[in-house]
Amino acid sequence: MSTGQKVRFPPPSSRVIPVTDPTMPLPLDILFDPDRPLEIEIGCGKGRFLAARALKFPETQYLGIERMLSRVRRLDKKACRLKLDNLRVLRLEAFYTFYYLLPPHRVRTVYVFFPDPWPKRRHHSRRLFSPLFLDALWNRLEIGGTVQVATDHLNYFTEIRACLSADPRFKEVPAMERTEEEQTEFEHIFRQQNLPIGQCAFQTLPAEEKALPPLAIDPEMEPRNDKESEHFYGFDEENENG
Repeated sequence: MSTGQKVRFPPPSSRVIPVTDPTMPLPLDILFDPDRPLEIEIGCGKGRFLAARALKFPETQYLGIERMLSRVRRLDKKACRLKLDNLRVLRLEAFYTFYYLLPPHRVRTVYVFFPDPWPKRRHHSRRLFSPLFLDALWNRLEIGGTVQVATDHLNYFTEIRACLSADPRFKEVPAMERTEEEQTEFEHIFRQQNLPIGQCAFQTLPAEEKALPPLAIDPEMEPRNDKESEHFYGFDEENENG
């Protein structure tokens, strides 16, 4: 084996990516095959969408980013039960992950379905879609890659669509059609209530490469410190419905 050759290991019993040092970039070329496309869902929840896509497209690799421990556990259990070797889960905050931990232009598609709208005006600064996030998003997507967005919060949808439309690094393309199996848990609830859902998609265009400057990270953007997090693998599977 040559010195520079990367070693990839078979999928572990857990699909959760362990993070021992959150200041170090993720070793994506070890975690994922660099010759196969990678797609990421931000806020993957219990993994209904991500698991359906991983089953349908086994040659595509999927990474779900989720902060809530209980949801990470459920998706991990589901992925293991379904033997989804092309799916991994990361328990970190999405903005931080995109800004610091991913390599440039590696991701084919980013899915952002029903992000927290932070409806109170004083909390709007906590919304995911900000100029800094767009910088990181463009930097991590392949040129020609896409971001797919859906939300029931129409004011937030208007804001997201407007900020992407105003950015010359993105152009609007038709939003994807999701099958019923690919609809998230939240989407099922909203559709049962006949709530309108805004959807859009944007593709990245070539632009000048700029380094992302260091940031002061708000504590709200750090992983949640669940009391049980240190016992991640010690949960009672009988109480988990996957």
